[in-house]
Amino acid sequence: MASRQNPKPMTIDEGSVHIDPAVNKLKRILEGKPEPDFLPGEYIGNYTTIYNMCIQKPPHDQSQELYDKYGGIFEDYAKHTVLPSIMEKHDEYMLRELSRRWDINKIMVRWLSRFFFYLDRYFTVRRSLPSLTEVGMTSFRDHVYNNVHFNVKQVIIALVHKEREGQQIDRALLKNVLDLFVENGMGSIKRYEDDFEDFFLQESASYYSRRSSRWIQEDSCPEYMIKAEESLKKEKERVAHYLHSGTEPKLVDIVQTHLLVLVAKQLLEKENSGCSALLRDDKTDDLSRMYRLYHAIPKGLEPVAAAFRLHVTAEGNALIKQAEDAATSGSVEEQVLVRKIIDLHDKYMAYVMDCFQNDTLFHKALKEAFEIFCNKKVAGSSSAELLATFCDNLFRKAGNDKSNDDSTIESTIDNVVKLLDYISDKDLFVEFYRKKLARRLLFGRFNDDHERSILTKLKGQFGGQFTSKMEGMVTDMQLAKDHQTGFEEHIKNLPKGVDFTVTVLTTGFWPSYKTSDLNLPVEMVNCIESFKAYYAIKTNHKRLMWIYSLGTCNLTGRFDSKPIELIVSTYQAAVLCAFNNTDILTYQELLEQVNLSHEDLVRVLHSLSCAKYKFLNKQPASKTISKTDTFEFNSKFTDKMRRIKVCMRKFKKKKKEKTKLIMIVVKQVPLPPVDDRKKVVEDVDKDRRYAIDASLVRIMKSRKVLPHQQLVSECVEQLSRMFKPDIKMIKKRIEDLITRDYLERDTENPSTFKYVA
Repeated sequence: MASRQNPKPMTIDEGSVHIDPAVNKLKRILEGKPEPDFLPGEYIGNYTTIYNMCIQKPPHDQSQELYDKYGGIFEDYAKHTVLPSIMEKHDEYMLRELSRRWDINKIMVRWLSRFFFYLDRYFTVRRSLPSLTEVGMTSFRDHVYNNVHFNVKQVIIALVHKEREGQQIDRALLKNVLDLFVENGMGSIKRYEDDFEDFFLQESASYYSRRSSRWIQEDSCPEYMIKAEESLKKEKERVAHYLHSGTEPKLVDIVQTHLLVLVAKQLLEKENSGCSALLRDDKTDDLSRMYRLYHAIPKGLEPVAAAFRLHVTAEGNALIKQAEDAATSGSVEEQVLVRKIIDLHDKYMAYVMDCFQNDTLFHKALKEAFEIFCNKKVAGSSSAELLATFCDNLFRKAGNDKSNDDSTIESTIDNVVKLLDYISDKDLFVEFYRKKLARRLLFGRFNDDHERSILTKLKGQFGGQFTSKMEGMVTDMQLAKDHQTGFEEHIKNLPKGVDFTVTVLTTGFWPSYKTSDLNLPVEMVNCIESFKAYYAIKTNHKRLMWIYSLGTCNLTGRFDSKPIELIVSTYQAAVLCAFNNTDILTYQELLEQVNLSHEDLVRVLHSLSCAKYKFLNKQPASKTISKTDTFEFNSKFTDKMRRIKVCMRKFKKKKKEKTKLIMIVVKQVPLPPVDDRKKVVEDVDKDRRYAIDASLVRIMKSRKVLPHQQLVSECVEQLSRMFKPDIKMIKKRIEDLITRDYLERDTENPSTFKYVA
C-alpha cells in the first residue's frame, strides 16, 4: 500500500512570492494609481498561503516570521511613502495630507489584517502580542505621527486663531486631524492632552488675557459682558465641532478665568456702567447676562451679590433719610415711608426672581440689606412702631370705606408680613399692633376679614404664640356681640331706660387700661347693675372690672336755642350730669362729686370750658384750670350742628360756646387711649426679661452644664425669632438666676454654669 507524503514546508521567502504582489497591488490602489480590484481568487489565495505557512509543524511554522513581515510592511510604507508625502506639505495642506494618509492607513490595516487574519485567531492570542490592527496603527503613530504632531499642532493653533479673529476655516478637516490625535492614544486620551490640548489651552489663556486687557479698557461693562458671553459661546461651539469633549470644561474655565474672574472687581465697579449703575438704571437684560456669566463660576456670584446688597442698602437708607428730613415735630409720615419700602422690596424681589433666577445668594443679600435699614429709627420712632401704625391706618380706612379693593389690601398685608420678617424687634411690633388693634376693635373701625387675614399670615410666618393674644381679642369681639344680644333680650320686658352697650374683654388678651373709682350718675349705675345681674346668670366665678376711661356716652344737652346731642367720654358725661341738679359748682365740689383724680378732672374741665365748645362758663375766665375756679352751666350755648363730638385732646381753640344738658344715652364703648410709647417699650423690656429667663432655664435644664459663651449663643439663637437679645441683658439675667438659685457657677471653672435642679 503506497503511503501519502506531506507537502514540502514553505519558507518565508517562498511565501513572500505570493504575498508581496498582493501587498504592492493594495498600495497602488490606495495611492490612487490605476489598478484593477482584487478578485475573490486573489484574496482567497493569499489567505490560504498564510494559513498553510502558519499550520506547518515546528520548526517550519512561519507564524512569527509572517507577524514580523506584517509589521515590516507598515513600517516600510510609513517611512518611505507616508512620512515624506506629509513633510513636503505646509500649513493647511499638510493637515489635508495627514488626514488623507491616516484614512489610507486605516483602510490598509483593514485589508491586510484580512490577508493575515489567521495570525489573529491563534498566534497573537497565544503569545499575548498586539493584534494586527494595533500593529498597523502603532506603526503609523511611531513612524508618522511622532514626527509630525508638533508641526501639525502649530498649524491647528494658527487656524483656531484665524477663526477667533472672524475668518472661515475648514472645521471638518480640524476634526479629522484632532481625531487622529485621540486615536493614536490607543484608547487613552493622554496623548491628545499631552501633544495638543496642553499647548492649545496655554495659547487660549494668552489669547484671552490679551483680549481681556484691551476690552476692559475700551468697553463699558455691558459691552464687555456681551463679548465675554459671545466668546464662551464660540469656544463651546468649537468643542462641539472639532475639539474633544473633554477639552470643554478646561477651555471654559480658562475663558471664564481671564475674561471674568481676574477682572471681576474692575468690571463690576466700572464707573457709570458697573453693577451699581446697572441696578440704578434698571438694566435688567445686562443684569441677567451678568448672572448667567458669573453663575457658572464657583463663588463667582459673591461679588455680584455683595454689590446688589450695597446698592439696595443705599437706596433703603436714602428712603429713611428722606423720611427723617420730612418728619415734622417728631411726626413721621409712616404711610409714605412704608409704601416706598414696600415698592422698593417689590422692585428688587423682581430682580431676584427674574434677573438672578431666584438664587438663594441674592435672597440672602436682599434680606441682609433690608435688615440694615428696616431696623433704623426715624425721628425717634422704631420701625416696629411705624409698621404697626401703617397697619392701623390701613385697616381703619378699610373698616370705614367698604369700597376698598380686597385684593389690594391682601397684597399689602402680604408685603407687611414680609417686611416684618426683616425687623428684629418683632415683639415690639406685637405690642404696638395689639394696642392699635384694641382701638380698632373697641371703636368699631375694623373689617373682620382683613383683621383675621393678617393674623393668619402672621401666625403662619412666626408661630401661634406670636398672635395668640390678638386672636383672643378678635374672638372677644364676637363673644361681646353675643353678650349684647343676650343682654338686650334679658331687659326687653323691663321698663325702658337708658340704651346701654357693654363690651366684655378677657383681661389676659387686651392691653392694660387705666381704672378709677368714678362716681357715676344714677342712670349709669342702674345700667351697670342690670348688666351685672345678666352676666351673673350667664357665667360663674367671673368678676367684671369696669374701665370707665374707655367709655363714651351720647347725651342730649337742653340749651335755650335747641337741644344738641353730645358725644363725650364717660368722665365728661359724669361731670356734665353733675349740673343736672344745679347750675353752678366749684372745682372742689366737682372733685368730690365725681371722684376723679386732679389730672383727669383738669383735662375734662378744660375740654368743656376752655376748648372749642364751651358748655360750661368758668370763673375767672382763663385758659387754665385751678382749684379755686367756679363752673356754671352755659344755657346760652348754640351751634349750627345738631350733634357734636367733644374731644379731650385739643387744648387750643378759643370760641365761646354754651350748654344745658340732660343725659339720655350711655354707651360703654371705649375711647382710644393715648399711646404711651415709653410705656410700650417698658412693657416689652419687662417681657423680654421674662423671655430670657425662661430661655436660659430651658437650655440649662436640658444641657445641665454649659460654658458661658455657648449658653449666651444658644439663648440668642432661641430668642432671635422674636427679638434680638442684648448680650448685656442676658448676662444680667444669668446673674439674677444665680442669686435665685436656678443656676450656679462651676467651682473649678467660673465661666461654666450648672443647672440647679
